[in-house]
Amino acid sequence: QLQLEESGGGRVQAGGSLRLSCTASSTLDYYAIGWFRQAPGKQREGISCISSSDIVPYYANSVKGRFTISTDNAKNTVYLQMNSLKPEDTAVYYCARSVCLRVGPRPLVDAWGKGTLVTVSS
Repeated sequence: QLQLEESGGGRVQAGGSLRLSCTASSTLDYYAIGWFRQAPGKQREGISCISSSDIVPYYANSVKGRFTISTDNAKNTVYLQMNSLKPEDTAVYYCARSVCLRVGPRPLVDAWGKGTLVTVSS
């Protein structure tokens, strides 16, 4: 069973950047990976998704143009580069095995990992 672990969160000022990592226990060749986030008091939302079969990754409107998802197959890692961060990006970020749909990633998980906290101050 594929195990994923998120890392790279932290505190940053508005306008700053962070790169999150989602490291897998084995090859990602056969999996699509989605990034999700959950802000305090809000529902978890899918913000980006990538798979080997997709020409163009998915981005939610809220992050499009600021966030970039990529995969390093040699390191079994999916990255989320986050630029021009805003206070409303403050959330716990999770990655999960997913199905990349046109409307966003659908997670294929029984339980979520710990996630990584991103805090953006104004």
